[in-house]
Amino acid sequence: MSSLEGKYLYAIVADAGDQEFGKIGMEGGRVYSITEGPVSAIVSDFGQPRIRPERRNIASHQAVLKALMADRTPLPIKFGVVSGSIKDIKKILSRNKNAFLEQLRRVEGKVEMGLRVSWDVPNIFEYFIAVYPELRSARDRLFGTHREPSQEDKIEVGRMFDRLLQEAREEHASKVEDVLTPCCFEVKRNTTRDERDVMKLACLVGRKESQTSFEAAVLEAAKLFDNNFAFDFNGPWAPHNFVELELA
Repeated sequence: MSSLEGKYLYAIVADAGDQEFGKIGMEGGRVYSITEGPVSAIVSDFGQPRIRPERRNIASHQAVLKALMADRTPLPIKFGVVSGSIKDIKKILSRNKNAFLEQLRRVEGKVEMGLRVSWDVPNIFEYFIAVYPELRSARDRLFGTHREPSQEDKIEVGRMFDRLLQEAREEHASKVEDVLTPCCFEVKRNTTRDERDVMKLACLVGRKESQTSFEAAVLEAAKLFDNNFAFDFNGPWAPHNFVELELA
């Protein structure tokens, strides 16, 4: 692959014609559109078959998406997709045209907002011990004796804690979603990876006035919780969680 042959893909947009976006791409590369029919790919020249997921590269990818969002809603391509020549890009656009158009209609005039709610406590296990009597009783029964608790005892308490953790997440997420749903087109739950995470929600909202409504709804939902919970919302982003692209 020559230095100018490869193309790094950032997004798909509705017909952009021949458009330039400046030297804001990977390694300061020129970002421009390649159009085939009613859809365009936003790319920059890239001579390597792969790209490392380093912070600066991810930042460049996000910077291009942010620039595109100034006046449109792009279909974001996941980080790291490198294609061949302009001819190859046009084949992708032609073969996936109908899927691209359907997804573009789905997110037109919308952006993604994120909401993370977490337990803001020094020790999550001790917090659950204080809140859930059944877990406290099991802990006292199995660990309060003079004997050393067995591995089975530890597993039993661990399983109870995990069950209560999942039940609490479900209960709290449903409560928050009830408040957010009226101001969102869609709400999606993402996987919680940190034990302290109560929920991580992706919300598809209108580009302008709905963002204000979303922020107001988050503040309203936060009133349903005490100071042991922290609410953190972010965005607007390109609608990563609401675009499903399987490129042919």
